[in-house]
Amino acid sequence: MFQFELIAADPESGARAGRFHTPHGVISTPVFAPVGTQATVKALRPADLVELGAQLVLANTYHLYLRPGDDIVQEMGGLHRFMAWPGPILTDSGGFQVFSLSGSRKIDADGVTFQSHIDGSRHRFTPEKSIAIQENLAADIIMAFDECPPPDNYDYVKESLERTHAWAARCLAAKRRSDQALFGIVQGGIFPDLRQASARFLMELDFPGYAIGGLSVGESKADMLATLDVLHPILPAGKPRYLMGVGTAEDLINAVLRGIDIFDCVLPTRLARHGAAMLLGGRLNLDNAQYTRDPAPLDATCGCYTCHNFSRAYLRHLVRANEILGHVLLTTHNVYFLLNLMRQLRQAILDGRAAGFAAEILRHYRVPTEQPGL
Repeated sequence: MFQFELIAADPESGARAGRFHTPHGVISTPVFAPVGTQATVKALRPADLVELGAQLVLANTYHLYLRPGDDIVQEMGGLHRFMAWPGPILTDSGGFQVFSLSGSRKIDADGVTFQSHIDGSRHRFTPEKSIAIQENLAADIIMAFDECPPPDNYDYVKESLERTHAWAARCLAAKRRSDQALFGIVQGGIFPDLRQASARFLMELDFPGYAIGGLSVGESKADMLATLDVLHPILPAGKPRYLMGVGTAEDLINAVLRGIDIFDCVLPTRLARHGAAMLLGGRLNLDNAQYTRDPAPLDATCGCYTCHNFSRAYLRHLVRANEILGHVLLTTHNVYFLLNLMRQLRQAILDGRAAGFAAEILRHYRVPTEQPGL
């Protein structure tokens, strides 16, 4: 049911193109997954996502457990039917959100007790509980319950890793459904020895895919890329690799060059809600008064609906007026921007020119841009 095919590898880097077969369709990698935290990608209909070419959507275990409740989602036929999304879905384990509640959670060897951010009610997640929730949600790809520690405290990260590894084994033992692929999550902060140890431990458990967690949480870009460099030669080539929570164009490209296949991030939708458009080389902030009378599209080279039909002046007006359509149009552009970038990068890998393509794109992030407002 789940199979990863490695189709092409770039001879000058670690970039790979593949196909991951799931019960709800084949995912062509490398791929970016828009985030639908509450079983919806903010401001977009499922039909919009299909039109934009999205192949995979992420939903959030913690949030859906609290509201509406994973039991209700199960009663409604699982996430695919509940949110009317026909393609593959990935759910996280809830670990990142739980461990973000630093002032209201307690960790022990068995799991985590925490307070709801909604009403303050008390809840407890264990590896078994996380798997049970995710089985109720019925996504195609699910995550092992892990701890996401501060990346730069060696002693704590080492102690945390023991919990994460024990919990990974418990997640495997608790899993009952054969129509879900459970990924292990490699942790270890910014420390090469801990990352290597984590990868090797999880590989012994033989997960169908491996996520890399605990990055893009405050460490430097150099540390993030160094960690990926450490993991690339260790993780098995025949299984998909998922870098969690990374979503700038620059980071996506640099990670693909280091063998990553799957990405997700809230960045394109979050930026849209704050009136910003993602462009090659940076961002355009429509709060900037210089766009008040600007007749140009966000990007004249972009193929999205927004850029084909609307001016910066109109988009700035919508943003300033706090009109819902502004969120819709900017989200449409931002999601298209990342999906199209990944399509182009995949084609470059298939054509054997990934390193050159990446170098040309990254050049825009290394020199001052002429694009105003970035």
